[in-house]
Amino acid sequence: MMKTVTLGSSGLEVSRIGLGCMGMSDFYGASDEASAVETIHNALDMDVTFLDTADAYGPFTNEKLVGKAIANRRDEVVLATKFANVRDESGKWLGIRGDADYVKQSCDASLSRLGVDVIDLYYQHRVDRSVPIEETVGAMSELVEAGKVRYIGLSEASPATLRRAHAVHPITALQTEYSLWTRDPEAEILKTTRELGIGFVAYSPLGRGILSGRIRSLDDLAPDDTRRRHPRFTGENFAKNIELVNKVSEFAARKGVTSAQVALAWLMAQGDDIVPIPGTRSVERLEENVGSADVELSTDELEELDAVFPFGVTSGDRYPDMSTVNG
Repeated sequence: MMKTVTLGSSGLEVSRIGLGCMGMSDFYGASDEASAVETIHNALDMDVTFLDTADAYGPFTNEKLVGKAIANRRDEVVLATKFANVRDESGKWLGIRGDADYVKQSCDASLSRLGVDVIDLYYQHRVDRSVPIEETVGAMSELVEAGKVRYIGLSEASPATLRRAHAVHPITALQTEYSLWTRDPEAEILKTTRELGIGFVAYSPLGRGILSGRIRSLDDLAPDDTRRRHPRFTGENFAKNIELVNKVSEFAARKGVTSAQVALAWLMAQGDDIVPIPGTRSVERLEENVGSADVELSTDELEELDAVFPFGVTSGDRYPDMSTVNG
């Protein structure tokens, strides 16, 4: 039975590990809808009930996929989706929007694609610096009042933005990248979320797959895989980062678990307020990720991992264009 935790002080109870659904539709090469639906069904069977999607994934197709998968199991799911990263039907990026009209339009469109009456957790995917966060969160608050959304969250928001947003309406969760190879939240973000009673949802908890130990070279990625354009996956950065990953793999082998399980167990050991949402399209990988909840790391083991992957050791920026994060 998968343990559950509460996101911050909001009262929203979620499975200890969630499922990121993005890669089922976008960014990481070709995918198959039938196998993706099967993976979601298996996740629910394993009590992984916290599903994460966004209108930008596909674009639009991932919400439809998730909606199809949960059609007869809605009461088993804590459903999270996002708005603000604007794309057209072709997939072209059109910018970031957080104006009140767009917030409400996006919510109605997501509800329709998902085939649900209410979204459990609605995030602003990226902060629109051209719109006061008070306007955006004010509109999200109206969605809560209207019964279309239960709880609201932000993604990749700075501590200052988070404080301003929380003053308008309680923020239930902040979703930001966090893993052994991205420890940036430890600087200021986690202090802020804990002070305000906001849960932390960690996306890319396996470093976009590299911490699984299964990516040995760029040849392991599909030609259209967007990771090929990420600084951490290119040139000397990639070579240096693989050396770090190898040390995690050696640690995992000694412990008799997988590299992915070590990475997820390390993340969960950072606090019960941190909920990782590893993405996968494979039932086998899903089972592996779920198994990480039973992996216990001693104080000495945590210190060893901290020494292997200290804060800031990873080479390269997280994204090709860092201007769209930390708003």
